[in-house]
Amino acid sequence: EQCVISCSVLNSRQGASELGEFHAFIVIDMLNLSEVSGKEIFLLRIRNPWGRRCWRGPWCEGGQGWSQLDPVVASELLSQIQEGEFWVDEEEFFREFDEITMGFPVNEEGQLQSLYTEKVLYHSQNLFGSWVRGQSAGGCRNNSSFPTNPKFWLRVCEKSEVCIALLQKHRKYSADWAGRIQNLSHLAEENLSLTGGTQGKNYQAVGLHVWKVEKKRFSLPKTLSAPPVVGTVCHSYDREVHVCCDLSPGFYLVVPSIFLKDAVGNFLLRVFSTGKISLSELKPPPTDAALSEELPAGEWETVQLHGCWKNGQSAGGSRNFPSFHINPCFPLSIPAGSGKSSVKVTLRQHCQDSKCRPIGFHIFQVPNSSWKPHTSSFLHLEPLVSCVPHCYSQEVSQLCRLPAGSYVIIPSTYLPNTEGNFTVVIATKIDRKRIHSRETLGQVLQEVSDT
Repeated sequence: EQCVISCSVLNSRQGASELGEFHAFIVIDMLNLSEVSGKEIFLLRIRNPWGRRCWRGPWCEGGQGWSQLDPVVASELLSQIQEGEFWVDEEEFFREFDEITMGFPVNEEGQLQSLYTEKVLYHSQNLFGSWVRGQSAGGCRNNSSFPTNPKFWLRVCEKSEVCIALLQKHRKYSADWAGRIQNLSHLAEENLSLTGGTQGKNYQAVGLHVWKVEKKRFSLPKTLSAPPVVGTVCHSYDREVHVCCDLSPGFYLVVPSIFLKDAVGNFLLRVFSTGKISLSELKPPPTDAALSEELPAGEWETVQLHGCWKNGQSAGGSRNFPSFHINPCFPLSIPAGSGKSSVKVTLRQHCQDSKCRPIGFHIFQVPNSSWKPHTSSFLHLEPLVSCVPHCYSQEVSQLCRLPAGSYVIIPSTYLPNTEGNFTVVIATKIDRKRIHSRETLGQVLQEVSDT
């Protein structure tokens, strides 16, 4: 009795032609008339929000269905209906309506209750988001670009029953978040239909997946390659999809997605919970423009080194894999001086934005410039500088200060046997002695050198 139930028709048929495709009706009453009729009769009272009676079934006013009931009972039921309402029996309800939506019950305080346990979902959070072609429209988990989809942190503070809902915005016409189409008069003037075509023309096929992570600093590729703790069974052409489950305290990664890669859309992510929660967006890594920002002030010497990862030869993957040592190795020598030297290392992969691999690099200090890596080289050797986690970006970089000595730079993809070409750019700041001139008229020029 506390749930709002709606029903709609997706494809017009003979009985439903009066209803209109995609138009939602409200179920406002249900009656079991078995006792008063002696037959199995279950009636549903339907309301048309447009305010007109459009049903011509056996239980419409004057229909044959009422002959099965006592005239007094029939008259009483017919007197209850208001303008825009009609009765249908259970059989024709399931035959004529394609989609039935049941809302969560709402208590007297206006708070949602669980459909499954009737617990009150006291806490709620919501954030807007969008899928942008070439940036955050990564498609479903079938695509290697799936990690580029919008990502959200969900922190569950105590064991809770949680409902996570993904509501997408109507994409064919301008509509508000309640689904109300704007500028209807404009559409009528141009003779445009609100219901033409399939439902896929109005909404994308969307899905929702959730992973638990041990801490905020984590490996995105490793997390997403594991099964989610909960997710939608499939991507579906629904205005809203949701998952409900019991979650233990901790951090969770929530990833909403569209089935097709590069399909665009806007959405609202909502989380309802019996316990305290917090929801925030996981910011994407800096863009290529930000990573390619100008070097700090001063004089810099730049060297470009080209290389490639080849399957079975030099594509060893990240340090998580025993084949890491076969990755390309570039020597770096910092000469002795008055202190540490400023060095900026940039790794650029040669590919289109949509085909970026997760890349990163490490800098190790080694005994001398002739050092060569082998199978056990990195078992007990910790990097002095690391540019990780591996990012799906064309370019990653790291600015650091290194003491005099010999080093090697090891660029890698996250997974072994991932092929690609790249360039390593090493920029070293030149610290020259500063010369200050102090000239006095009529005397020899004196120069003072400050280091």
